[in-house]
Amino acid sequence: MMRTRIKICGLTRPEDVRDAVAAGADAIGFVFYPPSPRSVSVEQAQALISLLPPFVTSVGLFVNEEPARVREVLDAVPLGLLQFHGDEDDAYGAAFGRPWMKAARVRAGFDLVNYAARFPRACAILADAWVDGYGGGGEVFDWSLLPSGFSKPLVLAGGLTPANVAAAVERVRPWAVDVSSGVEIAKGIKACALMEAFVAGVREADGRKQSAV
Repeated sequence: MMRTRIKICGLTRPEDVRDAVAAGADAIGFVFYPPSPRSVSVEQAQALISLLPPFVTSVGLFVNEEPARVREVLDAVPLGLLQFHGDEDDAYGAAFGRPWMKAARVRAGFDLVNYAARFPRACAILADAWVDGYGGGGEVFDWSLLPSGFSKPLVLAGGLTPANVAAAVERVRPWAVDVSSGVEIAKGIKACALMEAFVAGVREADGRKQSAV
């Protein structure tokens, strides 16, 4: 049975990186979008990523960034995966020679299958809530809007918390889940206990899936 992968995004402090890794996160996300309160500089990212052990992936989040700036970050920061949340197309995503995923903002009437077809070179599609601006804003969307049998790896985001992530995993069966505000005590400030509870919720759901087989 597949184990649901876990990404914790928007980390800004060394202690939060250490706690996220200890809790069992598979990937750690760093925001390179200056308007975000979770944004980090290249220097901050270098210091934070140096704390990651082997087999924990560093993810860089960008929104409608100039390609030269993305390359500048990549030259300085060892990112394993890129995540694009703006109006980027498939050619843009594929231009940097790194695995990448594209965020989709889901609402009623949104065709995720058609959307994913526009990004054939993306390694995954991240399903987030449709809100004003970029990112899910901590809002949960209607998971029934997601198609079953989705062919590309699906990363579920949007208002996930320790309280609802087990239900989300059981309902959607995503490849991975992505959390930011749901494990925070302030924007960009994670809580160790919340990260541990979030991971425990995912593992609980995975265990129930295994038992049902």
